[in-house]
Amino acid sequence: MSVVTIERKVLQKNDTLAAANRERFASNGLLVLNIVSSPGAGKTTLLEATIEQLRDRARIAVVEGDVQTDLDAQRVAKYGVPVVQIVTNGGCHLEANLVADAVGSLDLDQVDLLLIENVGNLVCPANFDLGEAMKVVVLSTAEGADKPLKYPAMFRKAAVLIINKVDLLPYVSVDVAEIRRHALQINPYLVIFETAATSRLGVTEWCDWLVAKLTAGHA
Repeated sequence: MSVVTIERKVLQKNDTLAAANRERFASNGLLVLNIVSSPGAGKTTLLEATIEQLRDRARIAVVEGDVQTDLDAQRVAKYGVPVVQIVTNGGCHLEANLVADAVGSLDLDQVDLLLIENVGNLVCPANFDLGEAMKVVVLSTAEGADKPLKYPAMFRKAAVLIINKVDLLPYVSVDVAEIRRHALQINPYLVIFETAATSRLGVTEWCDWLVAKLTAGHA
């Protein structure tokens, strides 16, 4: 019982800070995405592909979360967008206070789209609101079709599912239709895209959807 109480207090404090972040983002007219996945699903490659396509249509900034190193931030910075790295030193997720500190070094008046790449993990990040407009969960075909059933909280709280690495379908034993069925069983409102971020397959559809969200005032 005491563990539950402690966890509740931690989450309540985080939710309060997340609400402050959300208000701050709204006042600056930002669309903020919290991008989550297991390690190796292709979050950073998808981020690179997204920036590549959108940097002439939207002002983008990135917050990178990682357990150690700034390797992903170095990759993203090559695309000429502002990047802030958060190193959690072993922490399995980002929290609202870390994001608040990170965006403090950004000029949010010069940003339309803020992309937060969370720590690779399908468990802990589901419980921690960062103040984002939506969670985007990236699932690679190599992970199998059962992940939505094994990690339902993440898929239930996400607004978008990106099924990545569809170019591996000839080499892995997975059915994309089954992934979709399991994901929609958990969350029937998921918007789903299929991509191969390395070759940029399907990225245009994803980016056009984002631009529509920006144009519609993030409705």
